[in-house]
Amino acid sequence: MAQQSVRIVMNGVTGRMGYRQHLLRSILAIRDEGGVELPDGSRLQVEPVIVGRNADKLAELAERHGIAEWTVDVDEALADETAPIYFDALVTSERKKSLLKAIAAGKAIYTEKPIAETVGEGVEIARAADAAGILNGVVHDKLYLPGLLKLRRLVDAGYFGRILSVRGEFGYWVFEGDLIPAQRPSWNYRAEDGGGMVLDMYCHWNYVLENILGKVEKVTTRAVTHIPKRWDEKGEAYEATADDAAYGIFELEGGIVAQINSSWAVRVNRDELVEFQVDGTEGSAVAGLFGCKVQSRVRTPKPVWNPDLPTDQVFRDQWSEVPDNQEFANGFRAQWEEFLLDWHAGRPHRHDLWSGVRGLQLVDAALESSREGRTVSIEETA
Repeated sequence: MAQQSVRIVMNGVTGRMGYRQHLLRSILAIRDEGGVELPDGSRLQVEPVIVGRNADKLAELAERHGIAEWTVDVDEALADETAPIYFDALVTSERKKSLLKAIAAGKAIYTEKPIAETVGEGVEIARAADAAGILNGVVHDKLYLPGLLKLRRLVDAGYFGRILSVRGEFGYWVFEGDLIPAQRPSWNYRAEDGGGMVLDMYCHWNYVLENILGKVEKVTTRAVTHIPKRWDEKGEAYEATADDAAYGIFELEGGIVAQINSSWAVRVNRDELVEFQVDGTEGSAVAGLFGCKVQSRVRTPKPVWNPDLPTDQVFRDQWSEVPDNQEFANGFRAQWEEFLLDWHAGRPHRHDLWSGVRGLQLVDAALESSREGRTVSIEETA
């Protein structure tokens, strides 16, 4: 069967996430393996057009990976009618402007999150896309990773019985940048540049909770800046104006209570950088991005609290690993393939810009909760 192809304008792929996950491990991997297989057995090939501000970086990327087209002129790229899809991985503070330009140009939109800095901006973007009648999608990569796919499978199978609670731990130590260079960009720690733990990660927590366990109805959060001084990519000291940790309680539909700690100032003592423990009347599970362990009701041990004697139980050994039972692709690539299939079929993508708006509503509610020291209903930010 004849092969079809689609040209994709990719903006922001010189950055860490845009390059590693979206360009290298998704679009170029799809290209190098012959494209996405379509329902009729033919394939949809992808051709990236990379866009950015640094011509030298773009030229080097293009030469290294055999990319035919690159440009520093985003307006020129958006005016090209032969490239119908626009992808955005810019810093958050630049996203609204670029997305609205792409929508005005009639492009299908696929974007990283958060989709904007505020709920109002997010609503403006989503409404513009609806009015233009274009396909749009937001990256929800964690839903496509093995650990959370297994967790969703357990929920769908009724494994937990009545779900009671969720405990989430996310984070790692991001070096300050003086003795050891920081492993995250400095803008992440400046509120004026769109940085902050709540803005960055609560969009993730919203779609994880909403799609696996239930819609978030209320939130109580304490957002803090533990490390007030950091050093940037040039070795220059700067004031960290954004929160680098957030401690949240999320009340979900159905009476489920979730607690999630998020921190870039914590040292890791867990199997993965993020883990969620779900407890139910019939069983529990601990899921990371890759692994998932379970303990059923009938296999639950009976610990006894005795502060006078050390415990003789190795609690982690009392859990069983959920088998893979299938091959799992890179989560970013898996969603890219779903988006491309939706584009080819002319149908909506299930994780659209309005899902990005709901993530921003949780962000706003959490920040309001932290400022005012109270529980905030999500409806208050709608």
